[in-house]
Amino acid sequence: MRRQRNRTKLSMEDIEFRTTLLRSLKNCLEAADKCSEILKKSNETLDLILGNQLEIKHTRTEITNIIQTPDSRPEERKNQVNDLKCEEAKNTQPEKQNEKRIQKCEDSVRSLWDSFKRTNIRIIGVPEDERDQDIENLFEEIMTENFPHLVKEMDLQVQEARRTPNKRNPKRTTPRHIIIKMPRAKDKERILKTARGRNSVTYKGVPIRLSADFSTETLQARREWQEIFKVMNTKNLQPRLLYPAKLSFRIEGQIKSFTDKEKLKEFITTKPGLYEMLKGIL
Repeated sequence: MRRQRNRTKLSMEDIEFRTTLLRSLKNCLEAADKCSEILKKSNETLDLILGNQLEIKHTRTEITNIIQTPDSRPEERKNQVNDLKCEEAKNTQPEKQNEKRIQKCEDSVRSLWDSFKRTNIRIIGVPEDERDQDIENLFEEIMTENFPHLVKEMDLQVQEARRTPNKRNPKRTTPRHIIIKMPRAKDKERILKTARGRNSVTYKGVPIRLSADFSTETLQARREWQEIFKVMNTKNLQPRLLYPAKLSFRIEGQIKSFTDKEKLKEFITTKPGLYEMLKGIL
């Protein structure tokens, strides 16, 4: 009986122990789960912090690069503009090539026409009368009246003499010009040089003018130099209009020549005195 009671008693103690152990184990498991959950949340928070730190680091690196290279964005924009210009140039290149070809053809025609007229003398201001059919003798009379020494020294020959335009215009108030074609360009140059040295050239007492004969385009280009020519002449710069439309003058002991106003404009920026003289004209 006593042994049976002891066994029963031990069994009750064993049950209580096991119950306590199971309860403790359960509490440990629950605590472990809570720790695991806390650890998981901590890891997530840590990952978020690390991610934010990485993003901040990248942002800081970009800001540092921008600060260290302040011209990077303007350079990028400049490159983009250059790319657009290149693209535009590609699109306009055929058009510009056509314009250049046209300009080249026009310059060639102008040069050819000027070359054809290079031995011509243009006489301006001779009244029109019944002697239009005898212009060669009229030219000889002009030469004899104004340059008798040249008539004696030169073998005065005329290849062609005519009024231009060929037909008389009743509405025209000024006489048509006379074109004299000489056999040699040097004869024409000698006559014009002598004419430039005289105060006036006349025909039967009426003032006339002798000049070289050029194409319409070259005549216009020469007219554009006239105002500059007059100013330079008053300042004793010895200006000259060279063939076909080149301005020449002497400055600081040197002779300078220019074919267009843009090149002259660039030159006078280096010469203050000349700049002040021409700034209202160019």
